[in-house]
Amino acid sequence: MNRGKTLKAALSQTLLTLVAVVMIFPFFWMITTALKPAAEVFSVPPRIVGSELRWHNFIDAWNYLPFSRFIVNGLVVSGIGTAIVLISSSLAAFAFSRLHWRGRDGVFLIYLGTLMIPQEVLVVPMFMIMRELGWINSYAGLIMPWAFTAFGTFLLRQFFMTLPRELEEAATIDGAGIWTVYWRILLPLTRPAMGTLAVFTFIGYWNSFLWPLLIVSDVNMATVPLGLNMFLGQTGNQWNLLMAAATISVIPSALLVIALQKYLVKGIALSGLGGR
Repeated sequence: MNRGKTLKAALSQTLLTLVAVVMIFPFFWMITTALKPAAEVFSVPPRIVGSELRWHNFIDAWNYLPFSRFIVNGLVVSGIGTAIVLISSSLAAFAFSRLHWRGRDGVFLIYLGTLMIPQEVLVVPMFMIMRELGWINSYAGLIMPWAFTAFGTFLLRQFFMTLPRELEEAATIDGAGIWTVYWRILLPLTRPAMGTLAVFTFIGYWNSFLWPLLIVSDVNMATVPLGLNMFLGQTGNQWNLLMAAATISVIPSALLVIALQKYLVKGIALSGLGGR
């Protein structure tokens, strides 16, 4: 029996290691390519590490385009967008999970059904709305169309429904109103789910390409994905500089995941549990 358990554990560890290597290798290749001389990027046979480590590729990539401006725009859009999503999703999730009102489940089903609509279907009418509002080439145009998401509401609703009703009943007996129950009793308990949603939302805004491509025509309002696209067009075959810029662009998302990793794991585990 012990041998079987040991063999199973060894096999699981081996498979997890292989999966980790497969997932990490593209990032490793990106970093090593960013440090290569331009002539060695597509050398035959392929070389993982170049003949020299050219750290100044990162400086060249940073200075070739207004990359600092792209980073700032991305942080503003992703940060504000994430904050709005957390607020709106938590309020909607509280209403759908803890409040009783006529048609609640039907409305939630319709709301959840919006997840089946591809983004590509929405961009044209959304662009027309942004144009009428005068939000072309603005932070509002980049943030607001995707700041109210059914995914975030569903994720937090599932977490809210795992919390015991006795918490809010005790608070209500002590004279707490609905807002107090939401803000001071239940919301602090949703940190794992909120952390998970924050990571997903931030990365979604940070990596968004199609919508910024349509809504932004001013270089000063471009986000990081647009900046990388322009970088590729202007530098031609200098893939080492492009990989250097891509490496820089990964840092904010990586830092966020590292900072919230304990909430991320716990939130994914608990948010999918069934409600009452």
